[in-house]
Parts: sequence; structure tokens; C-alpha cells
Amino acid sequence: MPVTTRTLAVPGARLYYEVRGRGPLLLLIGAPMASGFFAGLAEQLAAGHTVLSYDPRGISRSPLDGPAAPDTPEMRADDVRRLILAAGGGPADVFGSSGGAITGLALVERHPGLVGTLVAHEPPLIELLPDADGHRAQTSELLQIYRDRGADAAMAKFLANAGIDPGALPSSDDLPEPVIAQLRRDNEYFLGYQLLGTVSFRPDLAALKATSTRVVVGAGATSAGQTAHRTAAALAERLGAPLIEFPGDHGGFVGHPAEFAAVLERTLAGPAGTG
Repeated sequence: MPVTTRTLAVPGARLYYEVRGRGPLLLLIGAPMASGFFAGLAEQLAAGHTVLSYDPRGISRSPLDGPAAPDTPEMRADDVRRLILAAGGGPADVFGSSGGAITGLALVERHPGLVGTLVAHEPPLIELLPDADGHRAQTSELLQIYRDRGADAAMAKFLANAGIDPGALPSSDDLPEPVIAQLRRDNEYFLGYQLLGTVSFRPDLAALKATSTRVVVGAGATSAGQTAHRTAAALAERLGAPLIEFPGDHGGFVGHPAEFAAVLERTLAGPAGTG
């Protein structure tokens, strides 16, 4: 499927984004995941949707206009709002994974008329957990490791905190050196500016229950017990919504794009969720 690449100037940054397919507008968003991680899923969905994926500000091909500053879900939500308007306006459907799911929640709270259905896949909402104090302490320890020992050591701690086995992740051994270097720069931005604002986010549950947007919560079939699966389940419970099972783990759309797309298509068409 042909891919159109574009850029959009927003306050403080220039966003790189990709558009595929035809049909109703569907955004695929992550944080810190860039558009490349969604390419396989986007290809699967492009026959029935105009699929927009992007690199969040400060990540990959979306450079900042000036010095980096704390990056918040609210800031990213405004970026996504501008992308939707640039693509022709809403309402659009949004699939957000991990930090992108939190971006989606912030978007729905502030601009519900722009979103028809939000599928929030494993948002790391640690403030909803009964052991939130422990997770805050882990985040503080992680950031201290980053300051003392650098991004590689901090990312290893991040995966351990999340309950993700590094051995289960794709190896970077076969990646070109420029790609590896970009991933390291993205990790630096994530740890230095994006992580704290993301995991500190407290959703406005009353607003999400009252919104005209249909909010659906998803989690991976093989990520049970991991932090983001627990937070997804906590959000679904608070919203009185079912927890939709998606193939794979926290990044199941990367390893299982066809199967993941089939579940996402059914979820977008079905009645599950709120609103």
C-alpha cells in the first residue's frame, strides 16, 4: 500500500507522519514508539481505513524546535488533535498503545468530539494500582540509574520494572548502526523528558465515563501479570468496561500484525466499551 509522508509544524516541534489507505480516519499512536513500529499493523488496516501513524515530538523524525522540556500527555494530545485536523478533522478512531494509550485518554478528556472510538491498549496508569507507591519508588530509582549510569542501564531497569523479559524482545544485532543510534537517542528523550509525565498521569474517570467517545481498553493475551496489563485491567474496572484481549504481549501489534489487526477491526466495529 503506498505511503505518503508529511510533516506538520506544531508549537515547539515538527511532527513526521505517514498516511496509508482509504476510508475512515484511524490513528495509530505510541509514546515513545515511533511510526515505524506500527508499519505492519498499518499495512493490515489500510484496505479499510485511512491510517495515520506518527513520530511523537522529540522522537525519531519529529525534531524539537528548541531545547527539550518535560513532555506531558496533554502536550502530546494537542499534537494529535492538530494531526487529526490536518488530516481533515474528526471524528477519527484512535488506537493508542502504552504511552500512546495515555495520550489518547488525555485527548478524549479534552477533545471528545474529535474521537469516535479510542482503543487504549495497556496504558501504564500506575496511579490506578493499589501498590502505586511502590511503582513511584521504582520510577525514582530508574531515573537515578539513568542519571548515574546512562540510558542502557536505565532501560534494562525499565523492562524489569514492567515485568518484560528482555530475551523476548527482538534482537538489535541485525539492525543497521544508524537505526540503533536513533533508538538510543529516542531512549534518551524518553527517559529524560517523557517517562515521568506519562506514568504520573491520572485519568479523569468521570470525564471518560461521561464522554461521547466510545472508550475500549485492551491488553495482551500473553502479558498477564505485567504492570501495563494490570493497569489496563484497573482502568477497565474503573470504567465498568470489559478488558479486550489482543494477540501477543505489550507490543503484540509488532510481532502479530495480521492477527492484531483482525481483533482491532472487530473491536472498532463492536459494542464493547463505554460511551
